[in-house]
Amino acid sequence: MAQYIPILRHYCGNLPLVSGTYGSSECYFGINLRPLCDPSEVAYTVMPNMGYFEFLPVDDDDDKAAGDGEAASRKLVDLARVEDGREYELVITTYAGLNRYRVGDVLRVAGFHNAAPQFQVVRRKNVLLSIELDKTDEAELQRAVERASALLRPRGASVAEYTSHACTRRIPGHYVIYWELLVTGAAVDKETLDGCCLEMEEALSIVYRQSRVVDGSIGPLEIRVVRPGTFEELMDDAISRGASINQYKVPRCTTLPRIVELLDSRVVSSHFSPALPAAALDTGAAF
Repeated sequence: MAQYIPILRHYCGNLPLVSGTYGSSECYFGINLRPLCDPSEVAYTVMPNMGYFEFLPVDDDDDKAAGDGEAASRKLVDLARVEDGREYELVITTYAGLNRYRVGDVLRVAGFHNAAPQFQVVRRKNVLLSIELDKTDEAELQRAVERASALLRPRGASVAEYTSHACTRRIPGHYVIYWELLVTGAAVDKETLDGCCLEMEEALSIVYRQSRVVDGSIGPLEIRVVRPGTFEELMDDAISRGASINQYKVPRCTTLPRIVELLDSRVVSSHFSPALPAAALDTGAAF
């Protein structure tokens, strides 16, 4: 939920932003023992009496080998054996009868309270953009959006909501980022939005930038600005199809044709990165 912090600060002013608990419909997991800390520093202490918690180490090689089922269960670590600084996928067994349920959250051990591990929520599992060898996950995409949206602030604008899509209709494929803007001043000019595309590219991984600059296997990143209210329509569509309004979250990456069609029908302007990411030019020379 880190993407909502700037919007909350905009509307709340100097009021503290408190994230007290961490949980889901399946189970409550933990509490924040420092509720007045900065949102970027929030860590949750797992409450072992809420369920039985196990952790699947997150590693690309482990992910390929483990998959799910018996192979994954052999790699599980219990709460008392997690290691500081490592990332894990949360697996729970609940009193209600869920057995080794993979929640889909990736957590990082951020220290201990006495002997109890404290976790920061890093990202959702398997939420990523990919054209070729690149893999851009939710956390990396969020950082890129934050970096690019800094260019909007002098113009009195910010990113209210966003999602993304790996467009492979043409070769080379490219990233498409849908932005709904919150504008308090004059309209944001095309040059600024084009610059946002380039700024996002420079914030992405070295694998992305190599594919973009050296290999030419990824095309220029595109930002499609959608009209105000588009993401509310997206939520209404999901709820009409059975999603819970209390649990709905904007998908940060989508492949569903009907969602892409809805977003494309609301586009008011389209912008492409005007140049190769500068940060990759030096990298390319090394290959």
